[in-house]
Amino acid sequence: MMKEGVAELAEIYGALGHPVRLAIARGLLDNACNVNKIVRALKVKQSSVSQHLKIMKNAGIIRGERQGVRICYRIISAKAIKIIKGGM
Repeated sequence: MMKEGVAELAEIYGALGHPVRLAIARGLLDNACNVNKIVRALKVKQSSVSQHLKIMKNAGIIRGERQGVRICYRIISAKAIKIIKGGM
C-alpha cells in the first residue's frame, strides 16, 4: 500500500474514532440529513455536532449540500462506508 493510502485511512479512522462522529456517520449511511435532525437524534448540542461534522468534512468523509436555508450532509467516502459497516 502506498504512503498516501495509509495516510488517507489513518485520517478516516481518526475522524471516525470519536463515538459521536461514528454515530453521526452511521446515521448518515441510511439517509442524508441536516444538523437539526442529528442534534435531535443524538441529543448533543448543536455546536458540538457542527464541530464533529467539520472534522468529518475535512477528512473527506462527508459533504454538505445546500437545500434552501439548510445544509444536508451525506457520506461521500467509499472507504469510510466500508469502515463504518465493519468491512475494514
